[in-house]
Amino acid sequence: MMEKLLVGMSGGVDSSAAALLLLEAGYDVTGMTMRLKPRHMLTAEQAEAMDREAADAAAVCKVLGIPHIVPDFSAAFEEKVIGPFIDAYKNGETPNPCFLCNQTIKFGIMLDWALEHGFDKIATGHYAQIVEENGRTLLKKSPDKKDQSYFLSGLTPHQLRHTRIPLTHIGKEEARALAESRGLPVANKPDSQEICFIPGNDYVQFLERFGGELPGPGDFISSAGETLGTHTGIHRYTIGQRKGLGITFGEPRFVTAMDPVQNTVTLGRNEDCLTQTVNIRNLNLILVDQLTEPLWVEAKVRYAAKPDRARLTPTGENTARLEFETPQRAVTPGQVAALYQGDYVLGSGIICRGSQTER
Repeated sequence: MMEKLLVGMSGGVDSSAAALLLLEAGYDVTGMTMRLKPRHMLTAEQAEAMDREAADAAAVCKVLGIPHIVPDFSAAFEEKVIGPFIDAYKNGETPNPCFLCNQTIKFGIMLDWALEHGFDKIATGHYAQIVEENGRTLLKKSPDKKDQSYFLSGLTPHQLRHTRIPLTHIGKEEARALAESRGLPVANKPDSQEICFIPGNDYVQFLERFGGELPGPGDFISSAGETLGTHTGIHRYTIGQRKGLGITFGEPRFVTAMDPVQNTVTLGRNEDCLTQTVNIRNLNLILVDQLTEPLWVEAKVRYAAKPDRARLTPTGENTARLEFETPQRAVTPGQVAALYQGDYVLGSGIICRGSQTER
């Protein structure tokens, strides 16, 4: 008997192509579109767009002849993704909600729901590779340029063991062509380029609507502690930012640090944005069970960065230190440091506040 799979379907091309490939491979496939965005946070137009996503996924499932279900996980999404997102900005960090959603919702609550309801595994339309080697379930980069292993580097071996990623060996354009050749109604649908619960990626407006009491104005300071002016709230800034500071100098200045306790934003020159030492917390390991001694890795401190060689040293329970051979620019607290050894994902950690000031 073939595996019974629950496919997370967003109404986009990738997840639709994933469901198609699994169905054609003979699996017992059901599509699931999770309602994640809390309706009390949506305008009528935004709610309509959310309903349209579910309708698009349902239309694909109808063409494929598979069941489609739409559970409401919005309360869990608000608790596990939106709440921490807001808290991170209040604490002077710049979070990665997609990474957290994968950890807690798509491969967390969705997987738990699937196993409780008789499914063997879940499946998604991500671009990465899950492989079984020497009794371990491992994660590898996708050969496609849209490799998304960075966003999956927080998954546990348990989550990976119960997941299939059918787009392992095809690229984005091939997935779109496949969807078109099979007559799927989303074949030409454009990709979303924004955080799913923040229209237009205007995170400041979102925070000011739903973030409750936010940090107020405070001081811009220099690295020497001199007051340079007044900022309008640390949630409005991120490390490396140059534009939109509301203050000018005779040369470019960049945000190099934020202190939520003192409510200060430190401004410096471009060279002040560089660091070679990065501390990480919430260390998640996939390739090995534990980190007992230093080892060399390639690490990415943001999705768009190229991996750079660094020495990874354990510093405590679920914490570690990265010492890069090449200085990294604008290392941002709250972001993910994904760790690699060749094409294999070793794991990941969350960049700690204060890392960007260590050189």
